[in-house]
Amino acid sequence: MRLDGNDPEAIERAAARLAIGELVAFATETVYGLGARADDDLAVAKIYAAKGRPAGHPLIVHVTERADASVFAARLSPVANRLMEAFWPGPLTVIVPRAPGLAESAAGGHPTIGLRSPAHPVAHALLVAARRRGIPGIAAPSANRFGRVSPTTAAHVSEEFGDDLWVLDGGACRIGIESSIVDCSGDAPVLLRPGILTRERIEAAAGEALRAPDETSPQVPGTLASHYAPRATVRLMPTAMLQTALRVLGPERLDLGVYSRSVASGVATGVRHRRMPARPEQAAHELFSVLRAFDAEGVRLIWVEDPPPGPEWDGVRDRLARAATR
Repeated sequence: MRLDGNDPEAIERAAARLAIGELVAFATETVYGLGARADDDLAVAKIYAAKGRPAGHPLIVHVTERADASVFAARLSPVANRLMEAFWPGPLTVIVPRAPGLAESAAGGHPTIGLRSPAHPVAHALLVAARRRGIPGIAAPSANRFGRVSPTTAAHVSEEFGDDLWVLDGGACRIGIESSIVDCSGDAPVLLRPGILTRERIEAAAGEALRAPDETSPQVPGTLASHYAPRATVRLMPTAMLQTALRVLGPERLDLGVYSRSVASGVATGVRHRRMPARPEQAAHELFSVLRAFDAEGVRLIWVEDPPPGPEWDGVRDRLARAATR
């Protein structure tokens, strides 16, 4: 059931549903989330069951503001505080040591927990209404089946889970890919998942360099080798290879989709073509919708031109690389 996220009564109804341990999907500025109250392990278990997600794979807990982070965190390091000050509310998740005895299911049983304060007005209104009902935070991974393409509209969520799931419709997500994730639980910050925020911006706010993840880094959402995958097979291709492949393509390829910057539409009969925007934030905004549209059109193979070099494309590049891994 879709509810108008701009309707205060709908917000209150959704918060009341969360309070009794049920699931509600809602818009954020990144992607739509599938939410349950983070302090109720039985409610959070419904998220894992609905998504088909392994119980040890942690979720992100969404909070209203910086002050609420201390409810779930055993401690907040100076770098975590600097990053929250710079980017909250917004598309940044910090990993911090978890407060003992709280949100164990949301954390996948791990001693750390991911926290984010979303900037979308629908998400914020829901968090405020939930807090009035004694809910300190909402655990919410992306509102899709585990490993599949993330949803950026309410319609995408309904396609995944049907009409029985309550969805607070806040329109199309402004950013379109998930938040950057920075581990702030150790001696130095570690960039675990890129997003729309560049490494340079995060390092400037952190006041120190970001390290690369290693085998000791916490497990976090969206970092499996294969993730964000449509039903069609995705293949990433350098520009020259894509152009050559299209030149030698047979006259009829009704099962092929192409997402590219350099190739014009109409290159081959029957090929579904979408032009990749020249700006990374525009490409991020539409990426998951494009992959879903190709699936809806019945293509079995999607050729994607490699994104341009540069750190501003890291978030898009990461999502495409995981979508192309089988």
